[in-house]
Formats: sequence, C-alpha cells, structure tokens
Amino acid sequence: MYPQAKTARPGTINIVLQDAKAGPAPESRVLTKEMSPAPFQVIDDFFSSIVGLEGLKRQMKEIYAQVVIAGKRADAGLKKNQQVLHMVFKGNPGTGKTTLARMVARLFHEAGVLEKGHFIEADRSDLVGEYIGHTAQKTKDLIHKALGGVLFIDEAYSLARGGEKDFGKEAIDTIVKCMEDHHDELVIILAGYPEEMEDFLTINPGLSSRFPLKLSFKDYSWRELSSIAGGMLKDREYQLAPAAEVKLQEHLRSVCSRSRLNFSNARYVRNMIEEAVRRHAFRIMTEESPAKSVLMTLEAEDFSFPKDEGRVH
Repeated sequence: MYPQAKTARPGTINIVLQDAKAGPAPESRVLTKEMSPAPFQVIDDFFSSIVGLEGLKRQMKEIYAQVVIAGKRADAGLKKNQQVLHMVFKGNPGTGKTTLARMVARLFHEAGVLEKGHFIEADRSDLVGEYIGHTAQKTKDLIHKALGGVLFIDEAYSLARGGEKDFGKEAIDTIVKCMEDHHDELVIILAGYPEEMEDFLTINPGLSSRFPLKLSFKDYSWRELSSIAGGMLKDREYQLAPAAEVKLQEHLRSVCSRSRLNFSNARYVRNMIEEAVRRHAFRIMTEESPAKSVLMTLEAEDFSFPKDEGRVH
C-alpha cells in the first residue's frame, strides 16, 4: 500500500519491529562513524518515496544533524548535551504523520539513539482503563513495551475529552511521569489535528515543554495529490486513459482551491482510486476475454465526483 495512505485499525496496538533479515546497516548509514560526502543522503533516501513534505524534510535533517554531532562531540571527549527527542505531529489526516513516525523509529535505531527501533502505534483505548488505577497500569505497561523504540499516540487529544472524572487525564499524567523516568530510553510522538493538538498541549502544565519538537504537516497541493495518485495506480498496476487523467487533475485542482477543514489528503485520493477500480471492474465485467490494456486502464467514466465535493466549510 502506498505509505502516505496507510491507516491502522482503531482500538489496536500496532507494533512494527525492525526487519532482522535486512542485515546490518550499509556503511553510509552508520551515522556515528565517518560522515559521507553527502551527509544528509540518508534522510533523502528515507524520503525518496514520499511526495512533498519539503519543510519537514528540512526539520528532520536538523534533528538528524543534532544526533550525529552529539555523537562526534562525545567521541571527542566533549560534554554530552541532553537531547530530548519527543515530538508532536500536527496535521490533517493522510498527510504522512504515521509514515514519518515509522521512519523516525528506523532512523534513530540506525543512529544508535534507540536500542531496538521498534514502532508501537496506539490510541486512547490502549491507554485508558475502566476503573481507578487501571489507566495508570495500562499506560505504564505500554510505555515499557515501547522502551528502546517509538511510541506513537494518534489522536492524542482524545485523552483530554470526557471531563474531570474521565480517566484520560490519568493517562496524560502517567505519560508525563514515565517520560521523566525513561527520558532517554524511548521517543514518544503525539499526533492529531492541528487545532485540537494546540489545545491538548495546554491540559498539563508540563506537557508542552516535554515535547520540544513540534512538526506541522501541511495539506498537499493538487500536483502532489496527483503524484500520490500516480504512485497508488502504479502499485496496483493500473494506468489512466488521457481523458481520465485530465478529469482527475481537474477535480483535484478544484478540491485544493477551496478551504478544506480536516481534509483527508492521501486517504481521500486512495478512496477515490479504490472507487474508480470498483467501477472499472463493474464496467468490464461483461467482457469475456478483456485485453490486458483494458484490465489495467481506468477511463474517465470510472471516476465520479459529487458536485459539492471540496465545498468551503
């Protein structure tokens, strides 16, 4: 599946381990050793399949440089500065937050910052319990599972919903406490919609300061969405007829020209492609032996867009 459109099932803990079969890191990726002639090539390699996110790539290079230079300072006998690498990802759905979080786990593992480099994806249901004391234990257990890797908490602001008697606040307090106890043993990434995340960070007095790295994920332009659609089609071994390509680009241009509240970006494109694939299958179902070109070509009629799509919110 195209990485920028990947979603996880709600209510499940998604654990991704580093691939042991991949073998040791290439020489150019031993980040604390010799610097290659292109010191940021490793970041460019990580982002090679990702459309857009130019501002975020720059920020990741700054973080990466900080990690590498800290190692060189330690090798030179200089004082090792305490690095806090916990992050907040703010952006609409489908802008690559989960994809980048997975890359952070791999990158920091190869850099020697994270011992294991595994990736745990969780949400409110994985942290909040049903009775007093249950939430603290669930949260601690999850953080212990994440030690040596990245704990990614999606829609983190949902922990603050429910009022004073809700156990979500207990989860927040426990996260803050565990961050002090295990400050250099894992990276915690909180993610969610921009405005909701801004409000969420004010819930606990010490929360915002413990997440010094705040990355904003902008909505994609119509050209970037068109490129993402092309990647999805290639992965599925489909292609667009010329008229279908024009129709798709015109629609994306129209959608992106309007104010889009919580627009789902790559997910929107994925759903659009999947609907076109279904309509294509229905259209050619009556053909007894369709040619290969027919089986893989989406026509303009396979794309149907509601008239109010992309309206101003």
